[in-house]
Amino acid sequence: MRSLDYLFIADCFKGENMGKRLSVVLNQDVIKLGKLGDLVEVAPGYARNYLIPQGFGLLATPGVLKEFAVKKEKERQRLLALKEEALNQKASMDSIKKFIVGKQVGEGNAIFGTVTSQDIVDLIKSKTNLEIDRRGVTLPEISETGSYKVQIKLHPEVSAEIELEVSALK
Repeated sequence: MRSLDYLFIADCFKGENMGKRLSVVLNQDVIKLGKLGDLVEVAPGYARNYLIPQGFGLLATPGVLKEFAVKKEKERQRLLALKEEALNQKASMDSIKKFIVGKQVGEGNAIFGTVTSQDIVDLIKSKTNLEIDRRGVTLPEISETGSYKVQIKLHPEVSAEIELEVSALK
């Protein structure tokens, strides 16, 4: 922090402001207080002795508020773009009616091994050229050949359902 910032902070804590609450914009998430970019009202001592020196917050000045408003808007735009990308991925997966995976089969259509989420991710990548996180794939218990529904979480608000056909290797 520059020395002028300390002078400004010191002015805020003089006589008439003592005992009042101060507005602070948070630089990062603070437990039980708020999240990054939140405007919170705190006691002057808490701001002076903890939040500002530790870098958790800045005094709310018009310039700081404007800067954080711009940052919030950029973050909102980024999240909107991620959701749009997830919707496009879902549309491209919906265009393929059925994904087929081949496994070795024993007696009674029972498969050897299992179908894993990584198998599904590799299958989707080969068919649609999409990168999917394997942790977002939710598989039912697959122990024999047949048709199964697989849930894929692409975004916190967007999920896709694909049909998976498990067949015998030839």
